[in-house]
Amino acid sequence: MIAYAIRRVVLMVPLLFAVATLTFFLMHSVEGGPFDSDRPISDATRARLNERYNLDGSLLTQYTNFIANTAQLDLGISTSSNERAITDIISEKFSVSIQLGICAFIFAVLLGVTLGVVSAMNQNGIGDYVGVFIATGGAALPSFILAPFLIILFALKLDWFDVLGWELWNYKKMVLPSVALGMLPGAFIARIARASMLDVLRQDYIRTARAKGVKEFSVITRHAVKNAMIPVLTVLGPIFAGLITGSFIIENAFAIPGLGNAFVSSVLIRDYGLIMGVTLFYAGIIAAMNLVVDLAYAMADPRIRL
Repeated sequence: MIAYAIRRVVLMVPLLFAVATLTFFLMHSVEGGPFDSDRPISDATRARLNERYNLDGSLLTQYTNFIANTAQLDLGISTSSNERAITDIISEKFSVSIQLGICAFIFAVLLGVTLGVVSAMNQNGIGDYVGVFIATGGAALPSFILAPFLIILFALKLDWFDVLGWELWNYKKMVLPSVALGMLPGAFIARIARASMLDVLRQDYIRTARAKGVKEFSVITRHAVKNAMIPVLTVLGPIFAGLITGSFIIENAFAIPGLGNAFVSSVLIRDYGLIMGVTLFYAGIIAAMNLVVDLAYAMADPRIRL
C-alpha cells in the first residue's frame, strides 16, 4: 500500500504539469490582459508593469519562467490584490471555502441518509413519496437556480436569513449557502441510501431478527441502517472533494469571500497568477482526495489489491 501511495503521488506531478500547461496557454489565448481597463495607461507604464509581473517576454519565456517558479512553490504575486503573494490569498480564501464545503457536506449527509431511510421504511407510502419528491427535486434543480429561489423566499420574503456574506456560527449567513450547495449531493445520497436500505430490509438476517422478537427500532438501527450505509460511504469522499472545490456559483450568488469567488473575479480581470495558482491548487486537492479515498477503500476491504 505504501508503494501504491508513493506511485500515485509521483503520478500527480505529470498531471499537475498537464493542467498547468493547458490552463496557461488557454488563458493567454483569450484577448485582453491584466492591465487592460477603461482607463488607458501609457506604453512606458505598461512596459514597467509587464516587467514587474514577468509578462514582458515571449509566451514561451513566460511559460518557462512560470514552470520554473512553480517547481520551487513560488506562485508569484497578484496583479489585482496590492501585490499580495498568491499563496497568501489562497490560504486566506480557502479557509472560507472549506468552511462552506464542510457545512454543505454535513447537510447533504443528514438530508440524504434521513430521506433514504425514511423512504425505504415507508415504501410506496406517503413517507416514500415525500422523500422521493424531495430527492428528485433536489437533483433536478441546479445550484444557480436553487440559490436565487432560496434568497427570494427565505431572505427577501420571509426575512429569516441574511443574503450576503459568510460568518462562521452565524446561522443566518450559513444556512442558505449550505443548503444551496448541499442539496444536489444530498439528493444523490438519498437515492443510494434508499436503494441500499430496501435491499438490506429484504435480507434473511433481518427477517430472522424480527422473528426472534427483536424490537423494530433495534432491527432498523443496529442491523439495517449500519449495513445499508456501506454503499453511501463509498461516495462520500468524492462528494466532499467536490463540495470544497466546486462552490464557485454559490460563493458568487451569496457574495462569500471564498476561493471560488476570488477565482471568478481573477478570470474577469485577467489576474494570470491567481488563475494559475487556484487551478493548480484545486487540481492538487482533488488528486489528493482521490488518493485518500482509494487508500481508505483498500484498508476497509482486504480483497482490494493496490
